[in-house]
Amino acid sequence: MSEPIAMADQDSIIDVNDVSMIFNIASEQFNSLKEYFIALMRHELRFKEFRALDHIDFHVRRGEAFGLVGTNGSGKSTMLKVIAGVLKASEGCCQVRGTIAPLIELGAGFDMELTAKENIYLNGSLLGYRKDFIDAHFQEIVDFAELQDFMDMPLKNYSSGMVARIAFAIATITEPDILIVDETLSVGDFLFQQKCERRIKELVDSNNVTVLLVSHSIDLVERMCDRVCWIEKGKQRMLGPTAEVCAAYKRLGA
Repeated sequence: MSEPIAMADQDSIIDVNDVSMIFNIASEQFNSLKEYFIALMRHELRFKEFRALDHIDFHVRRGEAFGLVGTNGSGKSTMLKVIAGVLKASEGCCQVRGTIAPLIELGAGFDMELTAKENIYLNGSLLGYRKDFIDAHFQEIVDFAELQDFMDMPLKNYSSGMVARIAFAIATITEPDILIVDETLSVGDFLFQQKCERRIKELVDSNNVTVLLVSHSIDLVERMCDRVCWIEKGKQRMLGPTAEVCAAYKRLGA
């Protein structure tokens, strides 16, 4: 059974209160922009409502590792983007207390024409780091990413796994209040994945960092998370301890 919907309390760092995300999709296809604007001017344009999220409600406690699971297109990543402030909820509200280090889309905040070194400073500034802070931690970032010999190479020549290494190293160089991870750990070799897992566990064990994890790897969710919310086709199916929710989710494909 799922746990009762938790009420926000003083230890809550993320409050998702009855959140819905609604997109309007054109109900017919047009072969050109001209046809689209003609239909628009004639008030013949019709839309159908698509609820990517439908009345989602949960609260995440400070220092908790919280997972979101669901099949492809279920609304997990949309939920993360609402929490990160990338999207504004159509209905309900989402309140976040503290700083966020988002690892949502690989390459976001990077300029692929610049070198890896230049991108460390660029991405770091987007996360709110001062130049002197990046100067002081630059070697630490490079060492964690294990890309010492590639710092002067344009990022466009990097593999997705190499980009993931830099993104993760920058985002976790300090202790954010909330670390949002969306499938980032599925990219790259298994040794670096294990290294990232150890770093996340260190952050969680410090009791200062809250981790919000989305992954198609249920094994990873079971290893990392304290509680899990299962979202399916935009609706909240279950909320509770990791073992219970993951067991129910696994039965979906049985």
